[in-house]
Amino acid sequence: MNKGKVVESFEIEADQLAWLKDMAATYGLKDTGKALRVALDHAMMDADEEKIFMSIRCRRCG
Repeated sequence: MNKGKVVESFEIEADQLAWLKDMAATYGLKDTGKALRVALDHAMMDADEEKIFMSIRCRRCG
C-alpha cells in the first residue's frame, strides 16, 4: 500500500546512509527509506524547526 509515497532522489553523505541503515536494523524497520520517513516525521511533528535549519546545517563544513 503506497499511502501517497513518492519516489525521489537525494544526495546524502555516506555516514548518513550508514546511520539510516543502522537505525533500520536496530529498530526492525523494513529498509532505510522507512528509517528516513520516521526521522522526518519526528522532525515535522516534534522538533524545533529553527534549531534544525538556523543552527549548524552541516557537520562537515566546520
